[in-house]
Amino acid sequence: MQQDLAPQDDDNRLVPLVRDGRAPRAVLAALAAEEHRIVASDWRSFLTLAGRATDEPTREFFAGLAQGEGVALKALPVLASALGMDREAVRAYRPQAGCQAYPAYVAWLALNAEPADAVVGVVANFAAWGQYCASIAKALRSQYGLDDDACAFFDMFASPPPEAQEQALAAVQAGIDAGRVTDAAREYGRLFQSYELMFWNTLADQAG
Repeated sequence: MQQDLAPQDDDNRLVPLVRDGRAPRAVLAALAAEEHRIVASDWRSFLTLAGRATDEPTREFFAGLAQGEGVALKALPVLASALGMDREAVRAYRPQAGCQAYPAYVAWLALNAEPADAVVGVVANFAAWGQYCASIAKALRSQYGLDDDACAFFDMFASPPPEAQEQALAAVQAGIDAGRVTDAAREYGRLFQSYELMFWNTLADQAG
């Protein structure tokens, strides 16, 4: 499913701008501010899905994702600061609907989706998100002069631990074995990718 739903290289309009050093630092700062809200929301959504799951692999998968979001949230202030935004500026930032549609959808899934279907939808987005983060992390160093501490947020998602992939596969298999994976799973995966691209391209529109 990852391959079937993967976006094309030119669908994400922000990553090439960052890769070439053409994205203004203000846009990157906005990205960090948006992520403060996204990560906090996704953390709660994944905990909700873990609580609703009826099998151990699915519970462990979403609990692991929530734990990762908690770690990521701690890395964001360093990134924002490196891009010129202190904590007060992050709090004062006005988020954009096109960026916040993604966590709003994850929150909807947390309340409405069969957790087994939600696993498939989340996993379908793993590869694209990881590739974007890897490209951004590399460009922040080479084009914008950020250090390892500032890039830790993107590094984390660019190279997820092997156990995360193992948990994902175990959760998907558990859902299939129990007959809880439905046709909705592919729809969730498609919408995940659409909202992912909406996030990046909303920011790309700011780059001019």
